[in-house]
Amino acid sequence: MPRLALYALVVCALAVAAAVVSFVQGNWTGVVWILLAGLSSNMAWYYLRKAKLDARRAAAVSR
Repeated sequence: MPRLALYALVVCALAVAAAVVSFVQGNWTGVVWILLAGLSSNMAWYYLRKAKLDARRAAAVSR
């Protein structure tokens, strides 16, 4: 797994946890944490897909 994708997944998990804590405390700033979780999950998906495509291209070039 690419390092940037792993970092993005960690940020996503932490943002979800922060949103849960925020909403449990009755604080509406959890909405910002939810948005950050969505952004970081999209970044993780992008980096995973990019790594897969790069591996396919490298395999195709080496043939």
